[in-house]
Amino acid sequence: SSGIPLLDDVPWGSHLCVFYETQDDLIEAAARFFEHGLDNDELCVWALPVAISSDAAATGLNEQIAEFDRQLAEGRMRYVTQAEWYRPEAAAGLAESLWSALLDDALVHARAGVRASGDAAWLASRSDGEAARYDAVIAERLAGRPALALSTYGLAASRGGDVLDVARLHGLTVARRRGEWQPFEMPSWSAAAALEDALAAMAAAIPGYEHLTDRERMVLGFLLRGASSKEVARDLGISPRTADFHRANIIEKLGARNTADVVRRVLIRR
Repeated sequence: SSGIPLLDDVPWGSHLCVFYETQDDLIEAAARFFEHGLDNDELCVWALPVAISSDAAATGLNEQIAEFDRQLAEGRMRYVTQAEWYRPEAAAGLAESLWSALLDDALVHARAGVRASGDAAWLASRSDGEAARYDAVIAERLAGRPALALSTYGLAASRGGDVLDVARLHGLTVARRRGEWQPFEMPSWSAAAALEDALAAMAAAIPGYEHLTDRERMVLGFLLRGASSKEVARDLGISPRTADFHRANIIEKLGARNTADVVRRVLIRR
């Protein structure tokens, strides 16, 4: 059991994600996650966010997990700092070494498995693909092994685009907002495809569309869905600068003033 409401039972090797609004929401999510791990005799590790001290974490978890102090003293529950857990200059490589060490430690002490959580909001702001590489390394390291990972992201410090990026990386995602659990669902493939077709048809009807290259038409589709240059670059496998170049060409060829004017011309056509 993941311990996280709305996600319920998950297979070993899963990488979960919880968006949270307040510190209490974060502690509640961590308590649910680690309580089930401790009950199952797993090694539990929490990379504490900068805003939460080890004392505050211990107090919050002790209120919700039976005999928590004893399990902490016995080493079944551990804290590490964000600096120890995440190092932006080599996040993917560090993820591999940390998980290997944890799995080895659990094996030596005959634990049933490992579950670890960290606040990884900084990964969403990386434009160099580090977040995707980090997630891929975790998925590879956990595959087929008795381990669960939980990434947490504070909504107050996250931009809308970052939230979508994070949701794309994690298939198992929920939100806890001021004491309430909420499902987090990305649009279905059929709905997304229908939206894509509708936007393409609307764009094709505006003056200047015939002058756009195939790549510019692809970029236009992203712009109409509100994508940033970073998101366009990531999904098309190009640099943000190239995405901006295509954006500028689109604006010029359609005779628009800016990106907002492009969107207005397609969606409103006045």
